[in-house]
Amino acid sequence: MSYLVISFSHKNTDIQTREKLAFPSEENKDRFLKKILEDDIVNEAILLSTCNRVEIITSVTHTDAASKSIIKRLANYSGIDFEDLYDRADIYEHDGAIHHLFSVASALDSLVIGETQIVGQLKDAFRFSIAKKYCEQKLQRALHYSFKCAATVRNATSLGTGSVSVASTAVAKAKEIVGNTSGVKALVIGAGEMSELTIKHLLSSGFDVVLTSRDIKKAQILADTYEEHIIVEEYSKLNDLLNEIPVMITATSAPYPIIKQEMTKNCSFERYWFDIAVPRDIDDIDSPNLIVYTVDDLQDIVDSNMSLRAQQAKTAYSLVNKMSLEFFEWLKSLEVEPVIKHMYIKGEDIIDKKVQTAIKKGFINREDEENIRKLCQTVITEYLHQP
Repeated sequence: MSYLVISFSHKNTDIQTREKLAFPSEENKDRFLKKILEDDIVNEAILLSTCNRVEIITSVTHTDAASKSIIKRLANYSGIDFEDLYDRADIYEHDGAIHHLFSVASALDSLVIGETQIVGQLKDAFRFSIAKKYCEQKLQRALHYSFKCAATVRNATSLGTGSVSVASTAVAKAKEIVGNTSGVKALVIGAGEMSELTIKHLLSSGFDVVLTSRDIKKAQILADTYEEHIIVEEYSKLNDLLNEIPVMITATSAPYPIIKQEMTKNCSFERYWFDIAVPRDIDDIDSPNLIVYTVDDLQDIVDSNMSLRAQQAKTAYSLVNKMSLEFFEWLKSLEVEPVIKHMYIKGEDIIDKKVQTAIKKGFINREDEENIRKLCQTVITEYLHQP
């Protein structure tokens, strides 16, 4: 049985392709995982779908056949031609699959190197497969070790500090454009995890935050978690808000664009909209004094981020290499573990018999039995340590 990871990310696909590959709901994920597990050569599967990547993490009996089978299912789901998907896909097998998984968990393969969300998203994907019984011992071992690797990288480097998420990068870009943010309103659409991060960074950058969501109760609960005052507006006012507020960041889980051309009026002031959702929340819009940024448009900040973090990333990659090797060494030790355990038990039986025989024959005194037994156990332990 081998590890296999099929990866589509910002490295090999544009945002239009990633929109088609995205799994916006748990129902979508569940149906897809069931489909790929119908094939006998796919034994376990985890599906990670974020704004920047789709990772299909599996254990399989035949990597080449499994790759083609999974990508065919993905082609049917996305409506993208199989050959196109197969050519684009980064396919990692066994050692390479583990190294890639550890790199993803440690945020070294992210659009924003060191971003802090990815390990949480990977844990959520892992829990989902565990709950559905799509994931058993082989992947459980790999995922737990990947989280250990991520923690090691985070503790050994400063990659997890500073502006390290797509949300924070969007806010950084908005602040760079606006300059003095005092009194400048920023509209946030959505009340999920990404919106929560966005609000946090907007507040720390000095923006006045206006929040709206289809779920107004959830939006109010989110707003109440901050000490700073956040204006919560009804979603029915979205059209007006879009044409009154200069900065907008949207991060909903809607499967289709929620902001369209007809909602946009001509304004005399400059507007800057940031769409950090995949699939995109903003349709193709042409309007005077309006600039729309998608996830892929934040590349300039990402490039700057990478150059600043290059040395730290080098250290992090060496840790990933080291822990990938350690993982396979650990797996080998698990293979021999039952044998070693049996040898310990056999050793205890021999110690017991020999000590009792020695006491009966008068070779040792009964009051010395405990100390002699401890000495014998120490010898066995040291002898079996290397195997």
